[in-house]
Amino acid sequence: MNKNLCCISFPGTDYQSIVLEKNQPLSENLTIQNSPVLFGCRTGICGTCLVLIKGEIPPANQDEKEVLEILAPGNQQARLACQIDLTNDVEIQTCEADK
Repeated sequence: MNKNLCCISFPGTDYQSIVLEKNQPLSENLTIQNSPVLFGCRTGICGTCLVLIKGEIPPANQDEKEVLEILAPGNQQARLACQIDLTNDVEIQTCEADK
């Protein structure tokens, strides 16, 4: 695959994988392209887009870390999809699917 493209897959669901250019905002693209991820505020404070990520992406900023400490304490795979800087292929699983 082109090194400027990233594949976002949703294992365990019927949703098709999505290919985006690196550094694209997931909140805009996943809503447009039909995904299992829901978005609310899109600013990283509501927690609606809490997901589990498999793949290498930049670490969460301090604001996101604070929200994650409340919503998913100790879970290193938990991230807010609206805050992810897409830099590599990732697998996304909603937290509801994990329960």
